[in-house]
Amino acid sequence: MGKQTDGPMDVATALVRTSFLVDAVYAEASGDYGITPQQGNLLCVLMAQPHGMGELGGMLRLAKSSLTGLVDRTARRGLVRRETAPDDGRAVVIALTEEGAEVAAEFYADACRRIAALTDGLDEEARTGLTALLEQVVTENHVPEVFTGTAE
Repeated sequence: MGKQTDGPMDVATALVRTSFLVDAVYAEASGDYGITPQQGNLLCVLMAQPHGMGELGGMLRLAKSSLTGLVDRTARRGLVRRETAPDDGRAVVIALTEEGAEVAAEFYADACRRIAALTDGLDEEARTGLTALLEQVVTENHVPEVFTGTAE
């Protein structure tokens, strides 16, 4: 690993390093399922319900061309499909296939377990406090609901 600083980290440094740590664990989990982290994000977003391309682009913070490529690659894998929107016959929504729903559920549970394990060195009180603080940061910054809670 990289060189550690001698003193305590400031909040920005701690959050950025935590982001790198979580991203690495998430990437490892997605690789174990034969998907990219971006495909993992897409599958997790679609677990709740199908979404239109515009909505997905906003949630995943992807430009239209990048999202189209992501959906195309994930569809070729048989994990998602394009469907006619129920409320507008001209619009398309992206939905999980049966296989996609299975992969999404398994990946979601595994990724949640792996990410939660990053706090195994904390006692219950510290874990609860960290969770409350992170929830506040997420809520105040309107982070899209990709992971909605524990998958136990």
